[in-house]
Amino acid sequence: MDVQVGDVLQMKKPHPCGENHFLVLRTGMDFKIRCVKCGREVMIPRSKAEKNIKRIIREEK
Repeated sequence: MDVQVGDVLQMKKPHPCGENHFLVLRTGMDFKIRCVKCGREVMIPRSKAEKNIKRIIREEK
């Protein structure tokens, strides 16, 4: 999957605050993502993240 820093991920399951959109801060073996609503940052393994991604939202440049 082609996930880049700055992308917004729509996940299948929501964060406990109720939001399911996350901003990608770092990629690699793990993703560092930030909840768009509450700002909480989470490190998640790439394999788990790729299974739970519903859609990738990119800013057109």
